[in-house]
Amino acid sequence: MFSNLHTHTNFSDGSSPPDDYIKEALRQGFRSLGFSDHSPLPFDNTFALREEKTQEYCDTIIRLKNKYKGKLDILLGMEVDFIPGVSHPPSWFRRQFPLDFIIGSVHLVKDPEEEELWFIDGPHAETYDNGLSKVFGGDIRKAVTVYYRQLQELIAVYKPDVVGHLDKIKMHNKGRYFDENEPWYRKLVDETLGVMLDAGCLMEVNTRGIYKKRSETLFPGSEVLRKAHSLGIRVTITSDAHKPHELSLHMKETAAILKQAGYRTQIIFTASGVEEVLL
Repeated sequence: MFSNLHTHTNFSDGSSPPDDYIKEALRQGFRSLGFSDHSPLPFDNTFALREEKTQEYCDTIIRLKNKYKGKLDILLGMEVDFIPGVSHPPSWFRRQFPLDFIIGSVHLVKDPEEEELWFIDGPHAETYDNGLSKVFGGDIRKAVTVYYRQLQELIAVYKPDVVGHLDKIKMHNKGRYFDENEPWYRKLVDETLGVMLDAGCLMEVNTRGIYKKRSETLFPGSEVLRKAHSLGIRVTITSDAHKPHELSLHMKETAAILKQAGYRTQIIFTASGVEEVLL
């Protein structure tokens, strides 16, 4: 029985209204479905909730939660994009809206010495390359370090319920700028896992890079999963769905990968709270 916390609708950069995802989740026999549209940002962009639409988004999910009670556990969440000194922090959204959970993520990296932002996501590697050059002068080690420091600040200070796609920074790298086995890179990942353990956050295991053919490995990859398991960090499988048919893509395969890493259970969110279930 499937569950997914990471779901984007047409309130942000998803393809369809929430009802369409619910119908697909019911068709597939889902236990629970969490909606997590991107939090609004204070500048023009093509992917986040508009500030004036945020209350409507929340009201819509709450209405659907009540409508489908007893058939499907629906949860109101938000993927909060953390940009120090620029975006509202997760604590602000918790105060403003009746959220069941928050996924904390970094998509835009802020060099403390620059005003420009490095966008590490999206379908085009050229955006990643151009931002690396413009914001960090092509210094990949500095850029990746700032990414992980920003993620560590998000986790340590604001303790989101779930940490989103921890090693997303690798997606457009594809072995061109850095090697994930380099000691400096592994040290940054290990430090981030330690911060996550101290904060008590769940780590999502995000399948989107695989099924969109943008990454050969999950976010995070198998080596990180093995280390996370050795530390006792709990996980939840998500598909980061932007279309209804993506809700459960690569989840069964991911469960097998998690078992190879040592995991036997994952955490899901339900109407009655978090629950540990067998993979």
